[in-house]
Amino acid sequence: MRKFVAISAAAIVTLGIGGTYLWTVINEPARQFEACSGSQVAGGAIGGPFTLVDETGATVTDTDLISGPTLIYFGYTFCPDVCPTDVSRNAIATEILEEQGHIVSPVFISVDPKRDTPERLAEFTDFMHPRMVGLSGSPEQVAAAAKEYRTVYTIHDDEDPEFYLVDHMTFTYLALPEFGVVDFFRRDATPENVAARTSCFINAL
Repeated sequence: MRKFVAISAAAIVTLGIGGTYLWTVINEPARQFEACSGSQVAGGAIGGPFTLVDETGATVTDTDLISGPTLIYFGYTFCPDVCPTDVSRNAIATEILEEQGHIVSPVFISVDPKRDTPERLAEFTDFMHPRMVGLSGSPEQVAAAAKEYRTVYTIHDDEDPEFYLVDHMTFTYLALPEFGVVDFFRRDATPENVAARTSCFINAL
């Protein structure tokens, strides 16, 4: 059974700051999506090119990954409750959408490459959803991907070399081919909320 450590209060501060920032920098939705977005924001750009390593050890890029509607979450497998809860929520939303005839790819990007090996990511994602893709890479690759998505994290491996904390933002990003990130979901979004808003975007294509 996995050993988890408690997430620190600093993560909550990070989440609050990150949420405020995203309100100002996420892409303005295309006019066709105006009725779908749960975050009526404009300016800047979220998302961009990256190169990471998947759970099979293969190198993948953003264009390989986002070939259809994609739900992207940054976290780490040692996270005690926040990440499993959010990722499970995304998995349930994916199932709801599939029942509606929409195939959406759930993606988990680890910000803890030191511990989250491809093998560990495979175990985590396979448990969450059979089609979930786990990604990580070198510290530099992960940092570059996080920067593109305007997500921030802090690894506290100086405090405990084995059971350390990683403070990180907890948004789920909805990305579409040709459009990039069109919306994001906060932690309080239910599986039904995520599915309904995602379905709206898909139907508007």
